[in-house]
Amino acid sequence: MNLHEYQAKELLKKYNVPVQEGIAVDNVKAAEEAYTQITTQTNNKFAVIKAQIHAGGRGKGKVVETGINGVKVAKSIEEMGTYANGILGGTLVTIQTGPAGKKVNKVLIAQDVYYPGPSETKEFYLSILLDRAKGQNVIMYSTEGGMDIEEVAHNTPEKIFKEWVYPGGGLQGFQARKIAFNLGLSGEAFKNCVKFVTNLYNAYLGLDCAMLEINPFFKTSDDKMIAVDCKMGLDENALMRHPDLAALRDVTEEDPTEVEAGQYNLNFVKLDGNVGCMVNGAGLAMATMDMIKLSGGEPANFLDVGGTANAQTVEAGFRIIMKDPNVKAILINIFGGIVRCDRVAAGVIEAYNKIGNIEIPIIVRLQGTNAIEAKKLIDESGLKVQSAVLLSEAADLVKQAVA
Repeated sequence: MNLHEYQAKELLKKYNVPVQEGIAVDNVKAAEEAYTQITTQTNNKFAVIKAQIHAGGRGKGKVVETGINGVKVAKSIEEMGTYANGILGGTLVTIQTGPAGKKVNKVLIAQDVYYPGPSETKEFYLSILLDRAKGQNVIMYSTEGGMDIEEVAHNTPEKIFKEWVYPGGGLQGFQARKIAFNLGLSGEAFKNCVKFVTNLYNAYLGLDCAMLEINPFFKTSDDKMIAVDCKMGLDENALMRHPDLAALRDVTEEDPTEVEAGQYNLNFVKLDGNVGCMVNGAGLAMATMDMIKLSGGEPANFLDVGGTANAQTVEAGFRIIMKDPNVKAILINIFGGIVRCDRVAAGVIEAYNKIGNIEIPIIVRLQGTNAIEAKKLIDESGLKVQSAVLLSEAADLVKQAVA
């Protein structure tokens, strides 16, 4: 589950991770009031406005309707009002959103961190995630932080450092010091970096993060180390331990069909193909998607209805799949282990009759307990549903449907 920048920063503060302070707002008047509050506190007439969407590249991205970038520095309350009016409610397109973009419902009004001081400001990059190949968390960091980090990783990968953390021992002091040293820090900045990295790793573990990225990881002109931006993804399997974090979910940032599927406890992921899938069991779903590709089609979704499929879940799955205009056929592939195939067949027939006016081909492959009885029910239903028992039969029917 992804969080907005303003949400992630509030969580980091609980772990004593210094952040760029800010106020999240959803209207122009509140943005102007936040500007006044922030600039008064910092004694600096500059303040930053940042679009809050679940995507990176906001600084270079533009709002379709106004052409304004997703991150701007306002030098007056009038500029803040103009930027807020041009960003809020607009569609922000970045390198990570794709051409469709994302609607901006909130902005973060934040302090300007580029203030005068005795030393030079610097932008670094720092992230923590699981390295599945090694079975260890890895801290990735670079001296080349900022908006062009993707280009740095692509063109000069030697500038990306990695520090693996042994799961049984946790982050060691020498590792945090090594990171500060490789970033070229010294003196007070070095000490503050060690504290920052240590506390950030504690936040990563304590919040059950799947990914935690700070870019830029910023050294101020007075040698403080702060998180100017934060992207945080939480492990959804661990949300049972964090009901307060689950409440931070913003469903407006997610695919509507995936949100609807979740309401029926369906595991659904939208894809770009032309054959809708409804399967019970993740392994069988993956095999079904492979079979569709081998038959000349492309899977339009991953949909696992679980081991207790019934008429209600089948109907919900049908409706969700058919919302995709690219779907030319639907393949239902159920293995009757926990649930009997004839009951699933009855559910398919009931759902079909309720929905009505289904013009695309529907292929039902049922195997397992009472599979023969299930095929008979489908064949004698009078509905435009094709049945199969063998996977090869279902593959042939898919090939005909997408030809």
